[in-house]
Amino acid sequence: MNTVERHKKIIDKINQEGQVKSQVLCDELDVSSVTIRKDLKFLEEKGMLYRMHGGATLNNPYATDRHVSEKEKMNLSEKMMIGSAAAKLVTANDSILIASGTTVLALAKSIKPLENLTVITSALNVALELNKHLEIEVIQLAGILRKRSSSVTGMYAEGNLHDFSCTKLFLGVDGIDLEFGLTTANVMEARLNREMIKVSQKTIVLADSSKFGKRGFGRICGFDNIDEIITDSKISNFTKSELEEFGIKVTIV
Repeated sequence: MNTVERHKKIIDKINQEGQVKSQVLCDELDVSSVTIRKDLKFLEEKGMLYRMHGGATLNNPYATDRHVSEKEKMNLSEKMMIGSAAAKLVTANDSILIASGTTVLALAKSIKPLENLTVITSALNVALELNKHLEIEVIQLAGILRKRSSSVTGMYAEGNLHDFSCTKLFLGVDGIDLEFGLTTANVMEARLNREMIKVSQKTIVLADSSKFGKRGFGRICGFDNIDEIITDSKISNFTKSELEEFGIKVTIV
């Protein structure tokens, strides 16, 4: 097999599967890892794939810190379905924690007023949405306001959390990578998210399928800290199976 034929095989495989592992390519094409690294580097320079640790992917694996007004227009129908499914997990007498993000905002819009529901949140837009309901007590965390996300971060917000014990955390993320874990584009937000996990009995991640295979700058945690992920039907069977291997419940809407 010459170089052109090998490159075609690589492109065909990545178009079919979305991402490929270097070792799999070595085995299937019967070439060395050095040859595959050169192939992937060449194809990346041609704009045909993105290299990542241990292989390559069809989509850009790096999440950017977009403004909330831009993010809320992306995958809107998927986010609303995810938010609606997550809202069904909220029960009377719950004390829940809602992080920041446009998918968790969709959750806030779907929550029906329940008796003795307390919501703690870092997100101003979530707080304002839930404050419309007299039946919901809203606690807004203090901290440094991030204009790009309309949410707070920093030591004041982290310190506030030490006074609470929550039944559930609903967490939005910018990236879910099977090797690197859960990430967000802002490192201060990632740190606050880790503190949220510590004070919650159960962590539920709300993420549309575009978040899989991506990495943000700030790592939140690995998969051992996550109980459930709610996503849409575009998630691959491979990714779903891998997440379930970690003991995570994957709910598809």
